[in-house]
Amino acid sequence: MAEVLSQSQIDALLSAARSGEMDLSASTVKKAEKKYRKYDFKSPRKFTKDRLKMLSSVFENYTRVINSRINGMLHTTCEVTVESVEEQRYYEFSNALTEGDVLTIAEVELEGQDHPEEPPVLIHYTTSLMLSMMDRLMGGEGDMDAKLPDSYTFTDMELRLYESLVEDMVSVLGGSWENYIDLTCFYRRIETNPTLVQLIGLDETVVIVGINFQFSNSSGQMNICLPGTVLANIFTRIAAANQSGRGTGEDNSEEILDILRDSELEISAELGRTELQLRDIYFLDVGDVIDLGHPTEEPVYLYVGGKPWFSGKMGIQNNNMAVKIGETYQ
Repeated sequence: MAEVLSQSQIDALLSAARSGEMDLSASTVKKAEKKYRKYDFKSPRKFTKDRLKMLSSVFENYTRVINSRINGMLHTTCEVTVESVEEQRYYEFSNALTEGDVLTIAEVELEGQDHPEEPPVLIHYTTSLMLSMMDRLMGGEGDMDAKLPDSYTFTDMELRLYESLVEDMVSVLGGSWENYIDLTCFYRRIETNPTLVQLIGLDETVVIVGINFQFSNSSGQMNICLPGTVLANIFTRIAAANQSGRGTGEDNSEEILDILRDSELEISAELGRTELQLRDIYFLDVGDVIDLGHPTEEPVYLYVGGKPWFSGKMGIQNNNMAVKIGETYQ
């Protein structure tokens, strides 16, 4: 049962509250403010979460491919993983680059492409990662100097090695999309001072894919900048292909049969079957006759793929043994 205060106790509480001896705010429960993510109406999002998830799965396939290629090329164990897939403005990617960075420029070509040239795909590797891979490529251990300056400039020899490494990794980028669309990605060139090159509008929407490389004694990151216009065209084609595949329900049986008609199959004719003991087979010689127990007037069987398809009679045509088909088996 709740305790009932007397009048004197009530007066004491009121006087304490008026004099400030009792803090009334301490007895109140403060509600935690609910945090909301701010939405920038000046730069709305262009791609949905589903599109970004699709890109994540595409580049997960890509990491598996380049992981095996790097392990074979550098004779080491490397773990390559997709770290992030984020939509940004190009200036956010450009502002993170320095004068000493090297930028790889690649082009995307869609099957049956008939539109004007689109902005290229830009790829950036951290300097420490590329130097470690170059060292391994030349037979080293891939150890990196902890005092490597941020403004490190690649030599001409290192740039040649840089090109050979990135060209190999760019060549397999298009194959990662094979589950969705047919496209080809090929290497164009590298830029040694990306701050002086503006290939994409600063306010243009891009998607940055961050891929992490983890070696036993070093690590680094690869950032792929995908222009929004290129992705929009790719997603449009994927959507059109999915709709046409679901809606038309076209019958490709004739096309499939045309391909099958050109296929080669082995047809074998079975003259008969018999059993011999091993001692008889051992003493067989040229000119010996084996009785198959199959009368000449009886039909022989033609097998396709190990199954009987036809029956026929043995004969001769143009001085060659032949079989005249007499019956077809369903």
